[in-house]
Amino acid sequence: MSPIKMDVVVGQGGRVELTVPLPAGTPVEVLVLDRGSDDFRDLMEAAQSSLGFWDNPMDDEDWNAVPPR
Repeated sequence: MSPIKMDVVVGQGGRVELTVPLPAGTPVEVLVLDRGSDDFRDLMEAAQSSLGFWDNPMDDEDWNAVPPR
């Protein structure tokens, strides 16, 4: 399945209407995600914005140092 992403606004009585580029009678699965309840979106964007934090030689030295047993 190839997803089709559409941004819509819920109308009166919770109604959502959209037109999809599929022929009539095509079976589909509909997922509804409330953007207002995504408490982790900002954290995900921050985590993906830069990997420079992980490029730290001092930290690498600590993590890669295996203590003798």
